[in-house]
Amino acid sequence: MLHLPDHWVWDSWYARDDNGLWHVFFLRASRALHDPHRRHRRATIGHAVSADLHSWRLVADALVPADAPGWDDLATWTGCTVRGPDGRWYLFYTGVGRAEDGLVQRIGLAVSDDLTTWRRHGTEPIVQADPTWYELLDKDLWYEQAWRDPWVFPDPGGEGWHMLITARANTGPANTRGVVGHATSNDLVTWTVAPPLSTPAGFGHLEVPQVAVVDGQPLLLFSTDATGSARRDDHRIWVATGETLLGPWDIASAQPFPHPHLYAPRLVPGPADGWSLIGFLDHVDETFVGELTDPIPVRYRASGGLIVDTAGTLAAT
Repeated sequence: MLHLPDHWVWDSWYARDDNGLWHVFFLRASRALHDPHRRHRRATIGHAVSADLHSWRLVADALVPADAPGWDDLATWTGCTVRGPDGRWYLFYTGVGRAEDGLVQRIGLAVSDDLTTWRRHGTEPIVQADPTWYELLDKDLWYEQAWRDPWVFPDPGGEGWHMLITARANTGPANTRGVVGHATSNDLVTWTVAPPLSTPAGFGHLEVPQVAVVDGQPLLLFSTDATGSARRDDHRIWVATGETLLGPWDIASAQPFPHPHLYAPRLVPGPADGWSLIGFLDHVDETFVGELTDPIPVRYRASGGLIVDTAGTLAAT
């Protein structure tokens, strides 16, 4: 568990170094704000390390908003961290700026040789929404321009890299336009925006998307809230199946992962050859908690979707 007495902690992502240590990067904001809804406009990217994904040691923040004026001079939001073929580490992140009052989201890049000291790659974003397929800012349709939460992974066939993005299609009813945005790259620096990997299926947005193969099944994990969505129910974490890590993803058939307080979880390897979820605790008894959970072991079963592995080693069914 990662609890900071003076900061709220929410969205997170993970990387493992050559010494076997886990690094968690997470959004944080001071509890001195008092109102947790204000945290989004004060977010920085924190950093902690662990040998076991349970006990964490806080280290220096990875990234903070840029000096004004800049496209990311208001807040830095959710992303992912991968190691490139050159041995360097690449941190992709979401940025919002003061000029648009934080309403337009873009994706940037920071680079590190040691996972500790990070430098922005240039002064401009590396991926922006393309109106050919994606909705731009229109406050009559949606309260922001959704283009965030990049998840980067190598092409399954060895042909470069893919980025999944929380995005919205540019057609259809306003409360159903959430899609999995897509971009590709050969070198992790220059990216080409591509059509989405899903079609609208009743969600206003699909937050913190991630893909992984769990128990032999390619899965897409994403989170939603009730804001503006046509699908209004109590489920907030969803899992869709696909033929490969590139889908196609049938969002309409996604199955919920029921947990009363968890949000924005990530799949991380372990224990053994299995998988676990780590996310943040949202509201408990109507109070925002803002801390990361311990790993929750999970398995995938076609009959039940992604389920908690209460024994750590559920028998096949």
